[in-house]
Amino acid sequence: MQICILYSGEFGKKVVGNLVNLSNFCTACGDLCDKCRAGRMSFADMVYEIHELPADLPDFIEDPADLFPKIGHCDLIIALGIHPDLLADIPAIAESINTRAVIVPVEEPGWAPPGLQKQIREKLKSIGVECEFPKPFCSLTLTGKPVIDMFVKLGFGKPELKICLSEDGRFFTRVEVLRDAPCGSTWFVARKLKWSDTAGYKETISNAHHSYPCTASMDRDVQLEDTILHKGGYIIREAVEKGLH
Repeated sequence: MQICILYSGEFGKKVVGNLVNLSNFCTACGDLCDKCRAGRMSFADMVYEIHELPADLPDFIEDPADLFPKIGHCDLIIALGIHPDLLADIPAIAESINTRAVIVPVEEPGWAPPGLQKQIREKLKSIGVECEFPKPFCSLTLTGKPVIDMFVKLGFGKPELKICLSEDGRFFTRVEVLRDAPCGSTWFVARKLKWSDTAGYKETISNAHHSYPCTASMDRDVQLEDTILHKGGYIIREAVEKGLH
């Protein structure tokens, strides 16, 4: 799979760092770091292009195409936090380079408003390109769309964990990450859960999720009727609870 990442802002940098598994990517544990990610696979050979697009742009962009770099063929475009007018031009880019799929994560309410999502979906569908708008990115799961499912099966999207407990069930003895949140937070939560008391798992998850920290917005989202950050917290808690059964 050939992946092209277009981003503006810190969230995009975090996703890139997690995909390629930079040695200094996660510093959340500070001096207590035990290199838990050392054995994790890097997907750097699949990330063919990374382009940071300007963030300080006017509300209206007359010629969005002028701001895009030259992009070669790729199977999947991931567009993270880019200006809505640039986002609206993604179908034209996808068609020009024969892209097979587009993922537009929504970490902030204003990143891809519902009307814009509908417009982009219809254009991509008309040219046979898969697309998803996960809100937040860690809500992405298997969709039945081959290319997007390939990305999820690589190990990115809705967190999935394999958990082992002590014989008396009081402590987490092993927490293995099977699928990671694209921002990389699942590894940190897993690290904090190991050897913690199962009775306090909700507090342990909440503290780790905020300490990492989760990069989703704390602004209330109309569709979710909650903040996107809280949604991310519910998702990792559900993953732990599923791993316990």
